[in-house]
Amino acid sequence: MKIWTSEHVFNHPWETVAQAAWRKYPNPINTAVIGTDVVERRVVDGVLHTHRLVSSKWYFPQWAQKLIGSPNVCYASEQSTVDPGKRLMTLKTINLTFGSFLSVYETLSYVPHPTDPCKTLLKQEATVQVEGVPLNRYMEDVLTKNISTNAGKGRQGLEWVIGKLNSEVKELATSAATSTNEILTQTKKSLDDITDQARKSMDELSATAQKIHI
Repeated sequence: MKIWTSEHVFNHPWETVAQAAWRKYPNPINTAVIGTDVVERRVVDGVLHTHRLVSSKWYFPQWAQKLIGSPNVCYASEQSTVDPGKRLMTLKTINLTFGSFLSVYETLSYVPHPTDPCKTLLKQEATVQVEGVPLNRYMEDVLTKNISTNAGKGRQGLEWVIGKLNSEVKELATSAATSTNEILTQTKKSLDDITDQARKSMDELSATAQKIHI
């Protein structure tokens, strides 16, 4: 059995990172994960609980593929909780494919940085165990190295999603500002039209009054 751990600090507040984590896949940085499907979602005592099915590609060496096969898509079960009150997001994932002889159990937690609330601390741990096949210890080493590589890509992918979210917010703000300017311009034009009509009406009324007086 192999245990792999890692910590990483994002220079973004917890709310931003947690929102981006939901939209993390798919992304162009980490192409191993090809999709996620929500199986169940519920809120209990203010905490969001979600069960998702994660679809991904596992890349094994040729010799390993001969031993265990190489399916087109591999599946994993992800259980997650988001507690806005405690500002804690936890994701726990275990593989379903190759489950009879291979176990990859991964836990991620996102919390505010203990000394800087404007940053987010990611703690990541994975346990890898292979049994019942030849070269099992070597396969555990290969899987652990893949997890480490994919974790780095996953962090880059999350940064990419955060950048995309920030762009969407800027576009929305620009669109809102443009719409506001258009409304103000249209309002001013309408007010000018009303003023012109009122002035014409007053002129016509004054002219009529002068005729009557004469």
